[in-house]
Amino acid sequence: MSDTITTLAGIDAQGLAQMAENAKADSSVGKKTLKAVTTCEGGFRNLTQVRTLAPVLVSEPCHLLGDDAAPNPSEMALAALGSCISVGLLANATAQGVTLSKIEVAMEGDIDISAVWGVGDSAENKVPGFTAVRCAITLAGDADAATLQEIKNNAMVWSPVVNTFARPVELSSTFTIG
Repeated sequence: MSDTITTLAGIDAQGLAQMAENAKADSSVGKKTLKAVTTCEGGFRNLTQVRTLAPVLVSEPCHLLGDDAAPNPSEMALAALGSCISVGLLANATAQGVTLSKIEVAMEGDIDISAVWGVGDSAENKVPGFTAVRCAITLAGDADAATLQEIKNNAMVWSPVVNTFARPVELSSTFTIG
């Protein structure tokens, strides 16, 4: 029996350090505008285009009148949150010279959908969206528990998506007929 531990594919440590130095030297380097365009295919099936990547399908489960072909928007929000935390864990481990063999970020969130997108029970006291989100992180690597805890803490503090969930964000919308 082998005691070989498989490590996760790493990232470019020099590239990460250069990105950090560039951001420290000029704070405008890190300020970006991200874009996504969502188009309804029909029913509750939506395709979202980001950059020049293949469109991402977002749908609803059958019990919410969808076709269950893909995660729903709230599940995608949890997926984005978990993925952002994972990216931060790997970046922080890399910056500290730690090689990780496991990153797992399990997400769950409590949501009340009884408002049915504003056509159901839409009493004023209804809180649409998540009211609680829990994140269980499992890390393994060539570092002690205190170092892995520090990596986790730093990833949570600096995650853009964690901060999007945890803080109010200015949201505006426009409307076009056509």
